[in-house]
Amino acid sequence: MKLKPTFYFLFMPLALWMLVFLVLPYGQVFVQSFYTVDDFGTLQPAFSLDSYQRFFTKELYYKTLFKTFGLSLIVTAVALLLSVPLAYYIAFKATSNKTLLYTLIILPLWVSYIVRAYAWKTILGSAGILNSFLMYVGLINSPIEVLLYSDLSVVIGMVHIYTPFVLMPIYTAFEQIPVSLVEASKDLGASRLRTFLNIVLPLSLPGIIAGGTFAFVLSLGDFLAPILLGGSNTLFIATIFQNMFGTSNDKPLGSAIGIVLLVVVLVVLELSARGERKYSSLTSR
Repeated sequence: MKLKPTFYFLFMPLALWMLVFLVLPYGQVFVQSFYTVDDFGTLQPAFSLDSYQRFFTKELYYKTLFKTFGLSLIVTAVALLLSVPLAYYIAFKATSNKTLLYTLIILPLWVSYIVRAYAWKTILGSAGILNSFLMYVGLINSPIEVLLYSDLSVVIGMVHIYTPFVLMPIYTAFEQIPVSLVEASKDLGASRLRTFLNIVLPLSLPGIIAGGTFAFVLSLGDFLAPILLGGSNTLFIATIFQNMFGTSNDKPLGSAIGIVLLVVVLVVLELSARGERKYSSLTSR
């Protein structure tokens, strides 16, 4: 099929934008990851694997990467557990208020990320809303310090921030399921749980995989939530990456961390795409 000149006219600005703001910066980061730094903090363009060697041999770096994986998986699991029932209710149970409910769930996306993170600091702080309420009703005698500046507070904040991203593709997948299939399953005597497990869940797996991928990838590369809600007690791999380009001034190591994260994200996206294609092909039969 021969492409029309109009296609190239519309495609070239996008291709140029991707080249300038995505391909070239990543290329620079990749090349820079093989540089070295002298005693004065100046980059030396000499080929070296020292940055990658330090990343994979120093416990602080690779253990932080594994810890980030674990917390990102927790954020993904909790966001899915919240999103699937909510999306199911809106898609199959809600009638007149469907649009309103969906709008209320995605409403936090209209608010700045930093504003939402600081809101959780107000809620979870030692003198915050939650601790003040628990002390007022007599459930605790002193503030619960672990609620803020901990892994728990980071997970809570990320779940709140990324749940709308998870819910949207799941809700879209539910909306595409013919209601007649659900009704036929009930007419044949299947319970609600069996209908969900045998009909709704398999047909919605592409959307669930897409939503889970959003949550995992976004939380894996997040550094603002760990800084604002975790403080010095919580360290994410993206926080180390950000510090290497800031206070530590070790751009080769920071670039190496960025490349490792990029490879991990690309692997996750490829596995996710394969899963979506697999279950999409099964549901289209």
